[in-house]
Amino acid sequence: MNALIGVLITFVVIILVLYLVNMLPIEGRAKQIVRVIVIIIGIISLLKYLAVF
Repeated sequence: MNALIGVLITFVVIILVLYLVNMLPIEGRAKQIVRVIVIIIGIISLLKYLAVF
């Protein structure tokens, strides 16, 4: 049950950070790079909660 809560919280944080990155007044290419970095960090975090790493 704790793993499920951790996964849900991580997913919500990833969505929130992606939304905030979208609101930043930066160029499209830099914004895309930041989105990719956030998604990669989020996937790694989710895999840690699922005990893959």
